[in-house]
Amino acid sequence: MKKKLFFLLSLGIICLSFACRNKDEKLEIIKKSKPVYSYEEKLKSEITEIRSFLGKTSKYNSDVVFLLDMKIESGKNRFFIYDLKQKKVLDKGLVGHGSGSETGIYGKLKFSNVKNSNCSSLGKYAIGGSYSGRFGKAYKLYGLDQTNSNAFDRNIVLHKYADVPFEEQLNPICNSLGCPMVNEKFFKIIEKKIDNSKKKIILVIYY
Repeated sequence: MKKKLFFLLSLGIICLSFACRNKDEKLEIIKKSKPVYSYEEKLKSEITEIRSFLGKTSKYNSDVVFLLDMKIESGKNRFFIYDLKQKKVLDKGLVGHGSGSETGIYGKLKFSNVKNSNCSSLGKYAIGGSYSGRFGKAYKLYGLDQTNSNAFDRNIVLHKYADVPFEEQLNPICNSLGCPMVNEKFFKIIEKKIDNSKKKIILVIYY
C-alpha cells in the first residue's frame, strides 16, 4: 500500500513538473514572437539617412522631403510630407503601389527596377517638372539610386487617380503600374509644396 501511495505521489510530482514546464515554454514563445512593425522608428531612420544625403549637396530642397513607407498596408496613410527644419510630419495620405509588386502574400511586396515589371522601385527620387498626361497633371521622377535608376525610362511619375480614396480604410486600395499614385485632394497638397519649391524635392520609397 505504501509503495502504491509513493508511486502515485511521484507520478503527481512528475506531471506537475511537466505542466509547469509547458506553461513556461508557452510564455517563452510569446516573448520571442515577432515584434509589431513600428513605422515611427523606420521614419526616424529614413530621416537620418536623407539628412546625411542632403548635407552633401545643395541641389535639392533641404526643408521638406516626401517619405513613402511601403511596409504599411495600402489602406493606411503611408505617404508622409516631412518638414526637416521643424522636425515633424506636416501631412500624410494614401498612396498606391505597382500591381507588379503584389506577391499574393498579404503584407508582403516585391520591388523591381525592370521595365514593364509594373513594380514599385525603392530608393530616392528627385521630383522633376510637371506635365499633363492621362491622369492630368503629374510630376516626372528621376531615380537617384541603383534600385530605381530606370524610373524615368519606365515612365514612373507622381500622379493622382480618382479611385484612390482620401480617408484610410480597412481594405487595400487600387494599384498603379509602378507609379506612386495618390488621391486627387491629397495631390493638391503635394502640388503646392512642389510648385512653391525653388529646388527639387526628394521623394523616398522604402520598405
